[in-house]
Amino acid sequence: MESLKYIIIALLLACSSRLYAQEMMDLTQVKHDVKSKQVSSYDQSGDNHDNLQNIKPGEKRTIFNVQGTGIINHIWITMAPEPRFLSRNDIIIRMYWDGNDYPSVESPIGPFFGQGWQESYLFTSAPLLATPMNGNGLVSYFAMPFAKGARIEIENQSGQNINAFYFYVDYMEMKKLPANTGRFHAWYNKQLTGPVDSVEDEHWMFGPNKPNKLGKDNYVIADIKGKGHFVGVNYYVHSPTPYWYGEGDDMIFIDDDEKPALNGTGTEDYFNTSWGAPKTPYSTPYFGYAKVNNDIGFLGKTHIYRFNIADPIYFDQSLKFTIEHGSSNVMTLDLASVAYWYQDKAERIPPIPDAAARKPMPMIGPVDIHRWRNEWRKSKGNDPKLWGN
Repeated sequence: MESLKYIIIALLLACSSRLYAQEMMDLTQVKHDVKSKQVSSYDQSGDNHDNLQNIKPGEKRTIFNVQGTGIINHIWITMAPEPRFLSRNDIIIRMYWDGNDYPSVESPIGPFFGQGWQESYLFTSAPLLATPMNGNGLVSYFAMPFAKGARIEIENQSGQNINAFYFYVDYMEMKKLPANTGRFHAWYNKQLTGPVDSVEDEHWMFGPNKPNKLGKDNYVIADIKGKGHFVGVNYYVHSPTPYWYGEGDDMIFIDDDEKPALNGTGTEDYFNTSWGAPKTPYSTPYFGYAKVNNDIGFLGKTHIYRFNIADPIYFDQSLKFTIEHGSSNVMTLDLASVAYWYQDKAERIPPIPDAAARKPMPMIGPVDIHRWRNEWRKSKGNDPKLWGN
């Protein structure tokens, strides 16, 4: 097994090296009619107060508002107070393309950049990163084109002041976009799922499951109308049970097909892992486990990601990306996700859950488990030697 681990690492490094080599080759190409531009929070007085200050609860601030044509190619954000005092689950980022009055990107800022719940931790992937210190730097390298202007705003739904908000938005100004350039979209969803038959019957523990061929009651990662390609997801799982949550299959419906066009074999399989979830975080450019649970079995919080950069999922009319919560939707899970895709034009995305619906479920700990054990002992007659199996 040790030798296999090194073989896998070598293959991943080789793949990454080829991709980076191509990027280095691309850097040799001289561009025409392209100029680098930047909008940032620098202090225009020349002093060093380089941030937006005192963003009040309920307040919106525009951080980027540019007319004309271009492609955003880098965003960096940090803010204060730090995450344990200011929830990045309740700071909303919206992006508007081509003069639209509706956003094509809407998400809590933390989950968008790969920071689940109200927490902070290091996250490294090709398009998105959360950097030292402890995930406080939020970075995007997604290309975000616009032909008739672009606007980015943040909204403070946290109930407390954002004392300082720092940012860079770098972009390329150009006369016109290359042919067939799509528009970037991102959408956040969250749901507290429950077993369809009120019994958490994973692995046929309490009898057979009902077959699920059409994705009924699946968790929805994306529901897209139009033409484009899907390029990835940050997927956040909070499990209230030590039992394995990941037998749920990914089911992707393309162009209004009644049955899934792409039908997977289990949650971890779509995310390029196997046989459950790891106990140590790991990162590759396109997939990984940025956060793993530190509790019994699979109890607790896990952040998994996959970016379909080498293998986009193409659609002409629509795409609905769903995933089961346990085999045939038998598990209670607190699920959240941010999906990323491109379309041939900037479209309106569905509304995102409000602040009350986004609130994370509380952690389950030893006290809760002991209470459950006490109720089980009472149901068995309170024999003092009851063990628990």
